[in-house]
Amino acid sequence: MTKRYLHVGVAQWLAVPGEPEQNLQSALAFVHHAAEAGVELLLLPELWPCGYDPVTLERDVRAAAEPLDGPRCARLAQVSQSHRIWLAAGSIPERAEDGRLYNTAVVFDPRGSLVATHRKAHLYPPTRESSVFEPGDSLTTFDAQGLGTIGLLVCFDGDFPEVARTLAARGARMVLAPAAYEVEGATAWDVLYPAAALANGQWWIQANQCGTNRSCTLLGGSRILAPTGTVTAEARRAHPGGHAPPELIAHRIDMDVVNQEGLSALLDHTRRPELYVDTGPRGR
Repeated sequence: MTKRYLHVGVAQWLAVPGEPEQNLQSALAFVHHAAEAGVELLLLPELWPCGYDPVTLERDVRAAAEPLDGPRCARLAQVSQSHRIWLAAGSIPERAEDGRLYNTAVVFDPRGSLVATHRKAHLYPPTRESSVFEPGDSLTTFDAQGLGTIGLLVCFDGDFPEVARTLAARGARMVLAPAAYEVEGATAWDVLYPAAALANGQWWIQANQCGTNRSCTLLGGSRILAPTGTVTAEARRAHPGGHAPPELIAHRIDMDVVNQEGLSALLDHTRRPELYVDTGPRGR
């Protein structure tokens, strides 16, 4: 049976570049806090183990990278099990068996099982992520017991309308989107993602880092977007050069909202996919 109401939490803070153990303790503290507040599903931001400072990113990632069966994931699995919470643990620097590095989102169920992973497929050019990570080669949905189909991506993946549409076509009624979005991207943050939620009839859960490192300011503004495109809960934002305190936001969402007749249903009823490919004669 699919659950209708879900208490969702989003953790926002500025991870310290090059301090993986300190950052892990911050993440675990958020899990404890969220569980005490009755949160059933908690989302953490992108690359919280290593921080996100473009100037030192490669060094910080290499120092914090672990395989998915390493001690960090073991601790995350343990805490999700002990609190009986869905833990979408943001993204972490993954070291694969061949030594390649990936920016990988991970999700643990309330039994502590690793039930979903997603390697970031679209690497962000301005911060030269491609010099650090290998890109993933697929988009990710998974079936969460009692919650239905959920989409999973990392930050810049979500800027592409094709991604949200693909996840929706696979039946995802919720998208988990950890991020390390810069203040310079505020317009895209404010416009693209509510539009994606509205056009595809999805809940979007976004956890962003927030505050200023030596070379950039991360926006914050972590939030929960309804399938109507409206913001139902939102954290503070940082201004260029500024900071904001760590924050946990939470909201009880109605998963059945996606079934209401709205824009996404209208689009689904009238969609003509044969027109959406770059082939055939051009109109005049």
